[in-house]
Amino acid sequence: MLFKDIIGQTEIKQQLIHAIQTNHVAHAQMFWGAEGGAALPLALAYAQYIHCENKQATDACGTCAACIKSQKLIHPDLSFVFPVATTKKISSKPVSKDFMEEWRQFLTKHPYVSLSDWLSFIDAESKQANISVDESRHIIQQLSLKPFESEYKILLLWLPEFMNISAANAILKILEEPSPKTLFLLVSQNPNQLLATIISRVQAVQTAPVTDEEVANYLVAHQQLPPDKAQQVAYMADGSINAAIHLLDNTHHTQHELFVEWMRTCFKKDMEALVSLTDTFAKLSKDQQKSLFQYGLHICREALVWKQGDERLVRLGGKEYQFVQNFSKVLQIHNSSLLYEQFNDAIFHLERNASPKIVFMDTSLHIIQIINPARK
Repeated sequence: MLFKDIIGQTEIKQQLIHAIQTNHVAHAQMFWGAEGGAALPLALAYAQYIHCENKQATDACGTCAACIKSQKLIHPDLSFVFPVATTKKISSKPVSKDFMEEWRQFLTKHPYVSLSDWLSFIDAESKQANISVDESRHIIQQLSLKPFESEYKILLLWLPEFMNISAANAILKILEEPSPKTLFLLVSQNPNQLLATIISRVQAVQTAPVTDEEVANYLVAHQQLPPDKAQQVAYMADGSINAAIHLLDNTHHTQHELFVEWMRTCFKKDMEALVSLTDTFAKLSKDQQKSLFQYGLHICREALVWKQGDERLVRLGGKEYQFVQNFSKVLQIHNSSLLYEQFNDAIFHLERNASPKIVFMDTSLHIIQIINPARK
């Protein structure tokens, strides 16, 4: 991964490069930001720049032997640890090294990934992922070795918040007193879920939000999307490259039509139609199910903005804009916040493998109570 291939983050890139050039590299750093953001790409580019044999002023050369190995994720001095779960292939005590081939294939598509993407890729979508104490023992053993080809040995730990307590405690000592020429690069989405003792031992690097314009430019350049369509998807993605790519995979108009039908059914309190919609929802993939709730969050935001009277900030057009105008009639500030809570809770429960039918029906019953008082 090269710095030039990462969207935005100009200031952070400069800071990381300057630290290497002036020999002020912290032995443990934590890149953190929202799911699907630039934290993982930055860590990958940083590791490649450190290993590069012909460093340039603003980036790795991309052509030396070390860069080629880094880009293929096979550099002998770059190790990875990430959440895993049991699968048909690995039915007991899974660790990252059991999935390295899949991990390399997974990151080949794009590095703006999410945990649900990864679990789906290894056919463990219904499993609970974690980083076990067995993994921490492997880390300690692996990092006790000297660098093989480069000056530094680097461990990239993706989503350390999924370490169980035993695993987290097991790496504390090596994190505080690592072997010479050993670097830890942690990549987190929720650093507040980490042990305070781990956070105190790392230098935090917070990634900057990705703008709608940057997302649109990425979609035009890498997904060959027309500029107007790219802009529409970028508005929906709300700063997440990962979300934008998923929106391309899931037909946007179908999503809109399903959401509109769902809200109208809740508004009418039509329980028979709601049961039918529940069956339709259950047949969707997990990504499509989550995407529907995320779309609901987006529509609530746009409806509230329109209701407050600033149409210039509404980032919709066509049928969506018309629906927002109508939907805003049943939304007030107090019940908008309740809807937000319901959609967020639904996403939370789906990510933890709750029954889609139960999640959808329960959310629907709450929505009926939330939006119908506004009809009085």
